[in-house]
Amino acid sequence: MGTWRALRAAFILGSLVTSLLIMVYWDDIGDLTLSPLQGRGNGSRQCPSCPRAAAGPRLAPSTDRTQSTSSFAATAAKLTVEGTTGTTEEQKQGEEEDREEQREEEEEAEEETREGEERGRSPASVDGREQEERKQRMMDVCSGKDAAEFPGRTRTFEQIPHKELDHLIVDDANQIIYCYVPKVACTNWKRVMVVLSRSLISPSSGKPYSDPEAVPPRLVHNSTLYHNLTSLMRPNDSQSLHQMAHRLQTYTKFLFVRDPFVRLISAFRNKLDGANEQFYRDFGRGIVRRYGHVSGSLPESVSEAIAAGLKPTFQQFVTYLLDPDTEKKRVFNEHWRQVYRLCHPCQVKYDFIGRLETLEPDADRLLRLLKVDHLLRFPSGPHNRSAVSWEKEWFAEIPVTTRRELYKLYEPDFELFGYPEPDVVLHP
Repeated sequence: MGTWRALRAAFILGSLVTSLLIMVYWDDIGDLTLSPLQGRGNGSRQCPSCPRAAAGPRLAPSTDRTQSTSSFAATAAKLTVEGTTGTTEEQKQGEEEDREEQREEEEEAEEETREGEERGRSPASVDGREQEERKQRMMDVCSGKDAAEFPGRTRTFEQIPHKELDHLIVDDANQIIYCYVPKVACTNWKRVMVVLSRSLISPSSGKPYSDPEAVPPRLVHNSTLYHNLTSLMRPNDSQSLHQMAHRLQTYTKFLFVRDPFVRLISAFRNKLDGANEQFYRDFGRGIVRRYGHVSGSLPESVSEAIAAGLKPTFQQFVTYLLDPDTEKKRVFNEHWRQVYRLCHPCQVKYDFIGRLETLEPDADRLLRLLKVDHLLRFPSGPHNRSAVSWEKEWFAEIPVTTRRELYKLYEPDFELFGYPEPDVVLHP
């Protein structure tokens, strides 16, 4: 009985020891029994009954976990590299697609630019050719190729009386000469010249005006703001003549013109048909008295003349223009004086000839030509533009023979600047 108890105690003790050993060495046992067997390459036998396991090296127990961790890290690194590589390739592909789209957009933009140039600058090219045509026509008329003949066509620049050069404004800083023609946007062009020359200080800022539209219209006609050829040229002074010749040769010279009859109608409407006190006193009263056959005293003010119905009519104005005494005395006011008498196109080789009928595009092109388009813009807003279609109405009461005489008076301007003969007026 005692022996049985001793054996029983020994068995229990052995079981406990075995259990402890199993617990202590469990990891190694698990490795021995659960890990795949070594492959043929290591000369060990395979386990025929074991399910086919994923191939892989059998690691020693002492280094298995460390190397497994290293292997995982390596595998993870590899996957990361592969994943990164894949992402990079996708990114590269995406970037290439972006670049391709960008190239397409740039090509489309270039096409749009070319189309814009064809719609805008190609017209600008066309207008560039038109500019050459305008200048060539003027040269042909001045050379006598066309039939038009007019006073002063063949004289030299030196033969022009100095007092007749007062409409050519000179800007030495920007090397520009502008011949202003009244009733052809000259107020706004004078504003531009004021800004470029920095000759007028704004009372609000204390600095020269930088925006042409901000320059008060009433100030731009002050002749003290400008230099003109009359003031710069001194008779019998070889130095001033030499300087003027240099300016005329090297400066950019421009003018703007208008259909001569339309300009004439606009001048009459603005200066004599309206309530302009100065022009009524200087011209209106004399025209009414002489060509309206009004005896006795005439109203002193334009408002009284309007109330009495004694304003000049357009027919009286035309008769005044055709009066031999008026032509002989050359007393034409600048608002209805012919352009060839104001700007001397046969003596001054103009680089740019603009037209009121195409004012905005011509102004834009001119500012680019002058290289000042980044400094200012031509003033926008309403412009006084009497329409050619008005001619029939305005000339309705004037005999056809008188109309044709008037055309002869302004024919040089029609011919010089390429305006067609007004058939509606001359051949009704």
